[in-house]
Amino acid sequence: MPNPRGAAPLRYLRVQTRVGLRRSSASLRPALQMTVCAIGAYAFAEYVLGHAGPLFAATSSLIALGFSREARLRRVLEVGIGCTLGIVVGDLLLTSLGSGIWQAALVLFLSIMLARFLDGGVIFTTQLALQSVLVVLLPAPVGGPFTRSLDAVVGGCFALAVAFLTPSDPRREPKNDLRKLLDELSQVLRGCSNALIYSDSTLAWHALVRARGTQTLLDSMRTSLKSSKEVATLSPVFRQHRGEIHELSHTLGFVDLALRNSRVFARRLASAINNAALSDEGTEYISEVLTETADAVDELVIALSDPAATLRSRYLHNARWSLAAVASRLHPDQLGIQRLEGETVVMLFRPLMVDLLEAAGMDHREALDLLPEI
Repeated sequence: MPNPRGAAPLRYLRVQTRVGLRRSSASLRPALQMTVCAIGAYAFAEYVLGHAGPLFAATSSLIALGFSREARLRRVLEVGIGCTLGIVVGDLLLTSLGSGIWQAALVLFLSIMLARFLDGGVIFTTQLALQSVLVVLLPAPVGGPFTRSLDAVVGGCFALAVAFLTPSDPRREPKNDLRKLLDELSQVLRGCSNALIYSDSTLAWHALVRARGTQTLLDSMRTSLKSSKEVATLSPVFRQHRGEIHELSHTLGFVDLALRNSRVFARRLASAINNAALSDEGTEYISEVLTETADAVDELVIALSDPAATLRSRYLHNARWSLAAVASRLHPDQLGIQRLEGETVVMLFRPLMVDLLEAAGMDHREALDLLPEI
């Protein structure tokens, strides 16, 4: 008979292995860029400039590139300048004060204060302070104290060149994030529908928790869009995609509103189920509305994920048509609602529907006109 206690660690190990392999495969391109950049900067400083052991050329390029979803070119500039300034400050103080523990403490304190004076960024402050204190603590190079400053400049320039010349498609991450957000919204709506079908308010609360859990992904997508706009603006290869990235940013605003409204709706729906505020007819109709809306959101996912403009336009048209068909039914009388609390459920769903119609490309006034007059 198999031991259940022994199976759990093996299952955990398999899951972690799969996650690790996915993470490693996704990091293959940036890992290759970082390797080429660091070795290239080191080789340039050693063989072209004649510096012995130019470690700061490699470390500054690695730190500047890194793994981050932040605006990449700006981050490379910020970190590269921070590294270079830190090394310059360390070299200046080293020549005037000498090396030692109290000198390192003084250099570190002055570097932190200088970084906070120049910029409020945490990364900038950390890099400037770290590099300056390393300069003081490590032995002076053969070529003189300011050799390391030049190595840092070389590393920063190599990192900037790699970031500028080999950018990834700026549409990929925002599209993936938007697809995940809409998938989550679809599941939230289906969860609310199941809550009505089974008359279980707990399922509505689960849908509410799921909707609240999307905030991290929303913040992540805003970061991706910030980086994408920067790449599309500066890179001649992807400049043609600026309009599409602007559309993604525009759509994200409406998806954000729809998710916020879904939280309000799920919370009210749980209360309506607990208080038996919906008739059997109203329960059936609203459940159908939620399922049809979730199906339309799935169509919207396909539309926003398709790279071809013609197919994207066709799917968006289908999504708008499906959403419009649902919006035209959002009246308490048409949905068999008889009590005030049930009417509140319908009224809270109407703004969510307007948000989705606008996310599908419809004008705000046109979306409002689709809703039946109350």
